[in-house]
Amino acid sequence: MKKQRDLLEWISKAEQDYQTAVTMARKRKQPAPDVVGFHSQQCAEKYLKAFLISKKVDFPKTHDLIELLEFAITKDPLIEIFRADLRILNPFSVQFRYPGESATLKESMTALKTMKKIRKFFRAKFELT
Repeated sequence: MKKQRDLLEWISKAEQDYQTAVTMARKRKQPAPDVVGFHSQQCAEKYLKAFLISKKVDFPKTHDLIELLEFAITKDPLIEIFRADLRILNPFSVQFRYPGESATLKESMTALKTMKKIRKFFRAKFELT
């Protein structure tokens, strides 16, 4: 019961990140590419973690999507196809969160598109519409 509740909470949080990324990507005045990229990365991260919970796989506290991927492919080798996509999103967890580096609009749109592809895959896995 708790695992199911945890799974639904991870999915809910992923969807909040999805909605934030999509909403912020629509801003034309004062765009926020770092925010779009961050929430795109977070959506993918939370769907990966939801998948791991659904498969009863313990995982460390990490934002590293490639590290999470390594756990996920032990339960579904097909997820390997997202390695390049997860590499695109990985820097958005920390790299662009602090002064010194900023994402471009193009990078944030790539992150958004990538996140949508990953989200679609996991929503199908969880039989969500």
